[in-house]
Amino acid sequence: MGRLLEAISPSGRLLAVTAAGTWVLGAVLGWDEFVLLGATGVLLLGLACALTLGRGAVRVRVDVARRRLRAGESTGCSVEVERHGRRSLFAPEVELPVGEDRVEVFDRGREIEIAGVRRGVIAVGPAVTVRGDPLGLVRRTVGMTDVVELFVHPVTVPLEPLGTGLLRDLEGRTTNDVSMSDLAFHALREYVPGDDRRHIHWRSTAKLATSTQDGRFLVRQYLDTRRAHVAVIVDGAQQSYSDPEVFETALSAGASVVARAALDEIDTSVVAGDHVSAGARGHVLDVFARAELGGQNLARAATRAAAAAPDATVVVLVTGARHAYADLRVAASAFAPEVRKVVLRVDPDGRTTRSASTSFTVLTLRRLADLPGLLGGGTLQ
Repeated sequence: MGRLLEAISPSGRLLAVTAAGTWVLGAVLGWDEFVLLGATGVLLLGLACALTLGRGAVRVRVDVARRRLRAGESTGCSVEVERHGRRSLFAPEVELPVGEDRVEVFDRGREIEIAGVRRGVIAVGPAVTVRGDPLGLVRRTVGMTDVVELFVHPVTVPLEPLGTGLLRDLEGRTTNDVSMSDLAFHALREYVPGDDRRHIHWRSTAKLATSTQDGRFLVRQYLDTRRAHVAVIVDGAQQSYSDPEVFETALSAGASVVARAALDEIDTSVVAGDHVSAGARGHVLDVFARAELGGQNLARAATRAAAAAPDATVVVLVTGARHAYADLRVAASAFAPEVRKVVLRVDPDGRTTRSASTSFTVLTLRRLADLPGLLGGGTLQ
């Protein structure tokens, strides 16, 4: 019953109420004209409902050429409509919602151009068949396809390999954890049962045997190294930015670092606003497309990133210019002291500068075009 009421348009509901009221009024007053008029309205509404019955021999296919764009790019979308059986005067139409717009598709389909004007996620579909009557009294839709998400990534700038600038960490960092197999040599110790004989240092063992005349063996010990893992955090709190466009610049800066890390084949975790992508290399930029201004504050986002990426070796915190140094220090303290931390403040009214402290490095970015020089150690403008 509920679905039937949803299918009836406002004009159809008005006709139903008017027809029923006229019929009752005519019956009470004994006016046959009103009874006939009411019955005609009810009959008309019943015929309109009858025209919407059935699914229709229609098959719809939606194919988006590219599901990932940069802001300002566009892509094509082909809609194929295949009808079976005899053509009817009241054959169902096909509609395809694209974002907040609705595109009507007739006959056997058409080509649609979808423009990614701004960063975000554009929902394409579901394509639906629409059955109704010529008067628009009843309108019934049937879903034919699933929703396809089109991701519009923020604008990025090309960066030099991360190992050549402030974020150099491509070889991994050594820790204080002793290991029997790694790259960072630490010391020699005496062999104990269970050690891998491949790690016996034969030259030192021979010297020990010559000097002490015993049969002890010496094996190598190593310090564990960690594979480079970059964690990028973009502050989504509205109070951190003076303008929504500053937040867009912050997302573009964070996305530029992530895109360079992907080219360098470095594991990356991202927290952008309220969205998290941990340990991914594939479509990690999708997180930036979903991010919205008004999320959690920087300290909470940093805590969330530390839980999602406990093995991070480099952390980049991107925020606005409204945070005091104490706020930045609280956010950076969510990560271990040995993790390299870089705070990137976006300030369109300031100057592009670089300053370092004992716990983290603070970079001030005036415009996105300055980011390559800021991270690569080049000349600042």
